[in-house]
Amino acid sequence: MISKNELKFYSSLLKKKFRDEENKFIVEGKKIVLEGLESIFKCDAIILTHEFYESNEELIPIINSFDVRLEIIKKQEFSKIADTQTPQGIAAIFTKPPVENNKVQNVTSKLIACLENISDPGNVGTIIRNCDWFGVNEIMLDNTCADVYNPKTIRSAMGSIFHINIYNGIDLYTTIPALKKKGYEVLCADLEGENIFGFQDTGKSVLILANEANGPSLQALSLTDRKITIPKMGKAESLNVANASAIILAEMTK
Repeated sequence: MISKNELKFYSSLLKKKFRDEENKFIVEGKKIVLEGLESIFKCDAIILTHEFYESNEELIPIINSFDVRLEIIKKQEFSKIADTQTPQGIAAIFTKPPVENNKVQNVTSKLIACLENISDPGNVGTIIRNCDWFGVNEIMLDNTCADVYNPKTIRSAMGSIFHINIYNGIDLYTTIPALKKKGYEVLCADLEGENIFGFQDTGKSVLILANEANGPSLQALSLTDRKITIPKMGKAESLNVANASAIILAEMTK
């Protein structure tokens, strides 16, 4: 049985301050919870509403097979830990993986995505999901990006945070030069870049994706070997950075 204090604690994880302090985060939805259970992430508890439990009885043996604490609570209580307006009635508490930013220097993947100043959690989550789709297993985010463990980021990523290596709060301006020394070419998405549809793979690459309103910083551009862009055909002022990432990644991984 969940106590009032536990419920209050779980509810606090909806805020970044407490996620950082407690090193835990909360996810909602059947698909994402199951993906988390099947990952290397440690699950502290799974919480269901009575309604979800009764209408998803076939799921209970699967959940129990993971030997994780399972609690069933009232819908009114569940609403306190839910970030969605119409919650499914299933949530889980996970422990964040160890902070191993030193491993960044040991990355050997052919393509690494670096996110600079992308503050919208929906965009960050979608980019993570796009990277997962195209087999990009390493993503680095600077500390001006939306929190990876924000509930909106997690929902947009649709479980992909559990599949790939995400380095959060990285100092890109010291990490990227170290990667360049290891033979990585640095590409930056920019309106003034070369046509991505003529992209020629030259080996190991770092792809910088930046805030669509402000564009890449001068620091990022100073580290860039080649700027790339998606050619504009119509009259739209800009292309959403998450949508742009899908097009660029498709070209770079084909």
